Amino acid sequence: MIENFRIWIGAAVLGLVVGCSSSSQQLSEDELALVLANAEDSLVFIEGGEFRLGDVGQASGEPFSPLLENNKPSIMVNIDDFSIQSKEVTWGEFLVFLRDVGRAGNYTIENGFRSAARLPIESNDDPTSPNYALKPARSPNYSEAEEYCAWLAEKTNLPFALPTEAQWEYAARNRGQRIAYATSTGELVLDDYLQKASVDPLKPVTGNVLIHSSFAVERRPVGSYQPSPLGLYDMTGNVPEWTRDWFQSGYGHLNASNPVASEPGEGSDSLKKSVRDIAGYGDHSGGLATVYARRAVSVNSPNQGFRCVVNHPKPIN
Repeated sequence: MIENFRIWIGAAVLGLVVGCSSSSQQLSEDELALVLANAEDSLVFIEGGEFRLGDVGQASGEPFSPLLENNKPSIMVNIDDFSIQSKEVTWGEFLVFLRDVGRAGNYTIENGFRSAARLPIESNDDPTSPNYALKPARSPNYSEAEEYCAWLAEKTNLPFALPTEAQWEYAARNRGQRIAYATSTGELVLDDYLQKASVDPLKPVTGNVLIHSSFAVERRPVGSYQPSPLGLYDMTGNVPEWTRDWFQSGYGHLNASNPVASEPGEGSDSLKKSVRDIAGYGDHSGGLATVYARRAVSVNSPNQGFRCVVNHPKPIN
């Protein structure tokens, strides 16, 4: 509890420090140090092991995601120990990175980033804004998400990286258990937020997950719901998340030990990355909200969030 309290206080301070961040502001040492400290403090150590990657099916024999064939058949794989960030990267954290590397001003309509009309790449201290500093960042493309984790690695001297699909699913399934959702109970209790035409970002949280089909980019601040048994937040709902893997249908192309599709495969989706937590898009029918669902997404898509892992066999904190 003390550690969680410290992380929340750090996040709250970050929201104030970078509240009105822009490309023109000088990045202070305190801002940078706070983001790096939060990145390390947020890590949850995941003991590795063997599990079946993919839709293992319910006890009844029915698949968890009957609308999908790209996650079947499941295969047995082994994962080494690693650590994963308990929460998705926030706008406040992401903008500190972009400012530090000099790219915070790149993603505007004037500079050709047309998605800025719907999804500004910015951070502020307004809790009612989709870009509130404590809400999950949506990277303008895959490269910036990958670069954020690499930036953490450079600054901390720790092997930060985007998670592989196998790491992501293993963590979301509480070390490979046969569960459907990465919630506190393994079940869905939908927050009624965004269910009506009028949106009030200050509306109190209900339920244990945010899933709603909506063109709005509005989401809850990271960590708004109870964590999974491993202490991980929002691995079902809020925003979908990038993984390192190049997308291929099925898992037959993967190695059995620490699998990752590090090279593009073949077919129409060969140059797309695999995104997990489809519930983050708002989909919840036909098993698409389960931890087994996956989607091929263009590397230029701006609609995904992310979190990083540290590939190290011992706990970091």
